[in-house]
Amino acid sequence: MAYEQLIVDVHGAVAVVRMNNTVRLNALSPTMTLEMLEALGRLGEDGAVRAIVLTGEGRGFSAGADLSEFGEPYTKGERPILSLFLKEGYNKLIPLLAGMPKPLVAAINGVAAGAGLSLALACDFRIAGDGATFTTAWSKIGLVPDAGSSYLLPRTVGMAKALEMAMLSDRVDALSALGIGLVHGVVPAESLMDEARGLADRLARLPTVALGLTRRLFEEAAHMSLAEALDREAEVQDMAAATEDHIEGVLAFLEKRDALFKGL
Repeated sequence: MAYEQLIVDVHGAVAVVRMNNTVRLNALSPTMTLEMLEALGRLGEDGAVRAIVLTGEGRGFSAGADLSEFGEPYTKGERPILSLFLKEGYNKLIPLLAGMPKPLVAAINGVAAGAGLSLALACDFRIAGDGATFTTAWSKIGLVPDAGSSYLLPRTVGMAKALEMAMLSDRVDALSALGIGLVHGVVPAESLMDEARGLADRLARLPTVALGLTRRLFEEAAHMSLAEALDREAEVQDMAAATEDHIEGVLAFLEKRDALFKGL
């Protein structure tokens, strides 16, 4: 399917989704947001796709919200109702990413700001090119974190660092991001996509259902007592044990061979 501000390529079991609004450093316009909802929703349901790489075309990952459509109301002194914009866009997109039943790798090729940072945070793995930068950005325009960052950022870097990033909106370079746990790895910019695809290929060869259940289990356990988490683990383990990949994994172990998982 052709998109206006998105490029989607599927190679084997890995899909690469490229945000393509390069004039605005891949800022999330309403068009791009709707296209991402459609594309990612479709890929999430495609059994042949077992891992997804999210990245940006050109010089940026995503500069956050595309506020150009609000220019006229602001110049007129109007106060846009941003909650409507959020509820119809990011409040649908971020849960779609966070609840994806297959692994997501963010290949961060440049600036990741505001909602663009939120997109990266919603992925399972974040690999940054050595020239990538990160900023929350909201305080620079008198706003508060949105697109799930109030939830995702403290869980990634800790509350103290998250508050520092949110209030000061300082620019964080790639190596500093690695040091605070914001990204999992930093690689030369020219090898970023090879590294991201390599990781996605590795993930695509693993038991897809179990990986998706693991993500869900970690999310649920964050709001449970230890006793509740133990009970939930037992329930979810039954789901994993019912998969073909579980049987294949056990047989491969007993037969001393590599498992050939199918994502089923």
